[in-house]
Amino acid sequence: MPNRPLSAPNLAHSQTFVKGRARTGLIVTVAAMALVAGGGYWWYQKKQAADASAATAAAPKSGGAAGGRGGPRGAQGNSQTQPVSAGVVDQRDMRVLVSAIGTMSARATAVVRAKVSGELVKLHFKEGDDVKAGQLLAEIDPRSFQATLNQVQGTYQRDQALLKNAQLDLQRYKELQAQDSIANQQVDTQAALVRQYEGTVASDKAQVDAAKLQLSYTRVTAPISGRLGLRQSDLGNVVNPSDTNGLVTISQIKPIDAVFALPEAHVSTLSRRIADRQDLPVELWDRDQKQMLAKGRLNALDNTIDTTTGTVKAKAAFDNADARLFANQFVNVKLQVNLLENALTVPATAVQNNYVYLVKPDNTVTQRKITVGVTDGDRVSVQGDLQPGDQVVTDGIDRLREGAQVSIIASDKVNQVDQAVQNNAAGPRMPRNLPPEVRAKVANMTPEERKAFFQKMREERAARGEAGGGGPESGASRPREHASAPREGASAPSAPMAPASAASR
Repeated sequence: MPNRPLSAPNLAHSQTFVKGRARTGLIVTVAAMALVAGGGYWWYQKKQAADASAATAAAPKSGGAAGGRGGPRGAQGNSQTQPVSAGVVDQRDMRVLVSAIGTMSARATAVVRAKVSGELVKLHFKEGDDVKAGQLLAEIDPRSFQATLNQVQGTYQRDQALLKNAQLDLQRYKELQAQDSIANQQVDTQAALVRQYEGTVASDKAQVDAAKLQLSYTRVTAPISGRLGLRQSDLGNVVNPSDTNGLVTISQIKPIDAVFALPEAHVSTLSRRIADRQDLPVELWDRDQKQMLAKGRLNALDNTIDTTTGTVKAKAAFDNADARLFANQFVNVKLQVNLLENALTVPATAVQNNYVYLVKPDNTVTQRKITVGVTDGDRVSVQGDLQPGDQVVTDGIDRLREGAQVSIIASDKVNQVDQAVQNNAAGPRMPRNLPPEVRAKVANMTPEERKAFFQKMREERAARGEAGGGGPESGASRPREHASAPREGASAPSAPMAPASAASR
């Protein structure tokens, strides 16, 4: 049958039918996409939960969240192995020390002054030199003193000649007197003249000696042995005996003394030991008490106690052969007043008020209460439930709690791990479940390497998450592609329109 054009009513009916079928197809497509996306999301969440459970089971037992018990870095519970350093409990002799602040005092101090007035013409020393007693230090212009000496020497020689002549005359007069050729009065007068000249000559000799002494004073010498200070007068200046600062100061610092104050409670014990000539060792330490400067011994105690402070002054002597100690230098003094033999000791860094963390054979820690005794250097004497050979935690204590699992590493590496944790707290958070071997690896890294290491870990973890979630996402995208196919051929349903119109016809 030949095709005939559709009438207007049939055409309208066909268009309505086509629109209805297109709308129905769109709804079905959207519903299918939503169903597929929901299923993919459910599958993704389930896989993530399974991965997290597997990671938790594989990781070392956690030690608690950061910020929990154990300080600002967080003691991370009992299950995570904490890197710490440890020291050994031992028995040794412990010194009972009394600490004080002291001042170094030169054994002797002398201000070198000119003994005569005059111009300073020569200097024979350098500032800071060590000199011996009698060593020439400076010279004053000697010309005026030499002239005075020459003058008095001339007078002395003249008077000596007069005395000699008077003595000869007296000898002749005595011979004549024996012959009864001269009056006795003349002999007596000549004898008096001789005695007069003898006095004059003696006076002249004293003046010569004085002039020589004044001349010798133009050569300035060191009165004591010691170390020179800074020069107080320069060449060309006129120096005088009345100058306050003199030419230079000499301090005798080999040996040198330390003066310090001790509590009066130790006076009787120390006095008895000094009287018995017992050795009382003394150590000098620098201001920060990090370096020992010298060793010496206590020499004497003052004879009075300061009632204001309840202390007594003490003096200790030191050889100071290397001249490291200076007069008026402030030092920390440690005086040994007793000795505890075979005392139980632990590292000072292990003591936390009245307890220490003991490392048990299974590498867990437990608190042990102690009574703290004396401190000697980096060791502390204690009394408590400890045995020689036990290990106690010395570093990393603030991350621990009772029963925590620990891994003993070097102290410097513990500090590096702690610093890495602190640095990481300011930036991206550090993973909490790092195994001890990873923490040790991190400890050997520079801050830049550590930052790159953690960044790489985060990127790898993110990449693993995307790879695990790719299935649902791709599954969701595939239905969208299938659903879009009918839309591209949306005009296809118009093909059956002819049969439909024929049926209507």
